[in-house]
Amino acid sequence: MNELVLIKGDDVFTNSLVIANGTELAHHSITRKIRDYEKDFLELGKVGYHDQPLDSGQKQKIYLLNEMQATYLITLLENNEVVRAFKLALVKDFFRMRRILLQKQTSDWQQTRLHGKQVRLQETDAIKALIEYATAQGSANAGKLYMVYTKLVKRLTGYEKRDTVDVETLTEILAFERLLFGIITQEMTLNTPYKAIYQKAKQQLLEIKRLWATPRLTA
Repeated sequence: MNELVLIKGDDVFTNSLVIANGTELAHHSITRKIRDYEKDFLELGKVGYHDQPLDSGQKQKIYLLNEMQATYLITLLENNEVVRAFKLALVKDFFRMRRILLQKQTSDWQQTRLHGKQVRLQETDAIKALIEYATAQGSANAGKLYMVYTKLVKRLTGYEKRDTVDVETLTEILAFERLLFGIITQEMTLNTPYKAIYQKAKQQLLEIKRLWATPRLTA
């Protein structure tokens, strides 16, 4: 699932389109609730919005909602299984993103993010070399290897954006990308075919992910 809540500045928000999509209700019915009860929403904070172009050439108004406004809005919606499940997911995501917002102020998060950027540069350099390596082996789509390896890490860690994950996920991303750098570099020195390098990397990372997820027995 895509993130329901985003960090903007020093606060967390969602928007009317996210709520419409999540509840499977028409967007105009959600925005009508906001307009009908505008005074109530204004008591909970500024009601911001932006215009988003549609394929038809028209524009739709997307309202930005803080946590209290979003919470109030979902209380105005009639429950069914979809709406109820979305309400629960939204509350959980607000809690998760607020936790991340707090973590981002800590030195642990900041140092892990900085270290992750350094490791990402190493991995990027290795993939750049891999692109040349794959091209020499006849690949016509070697330029897509950045995307292929990035998607592998995203799939294993479940992140959307690095700046909106907790320190534990940042650490996991860092570990996987450090491993990829080592695997790619070593396998190229062994003249391993570029397709086989990806399969080896995938297998090793999946195995490590499995081991991390296995509960440890205590004596």
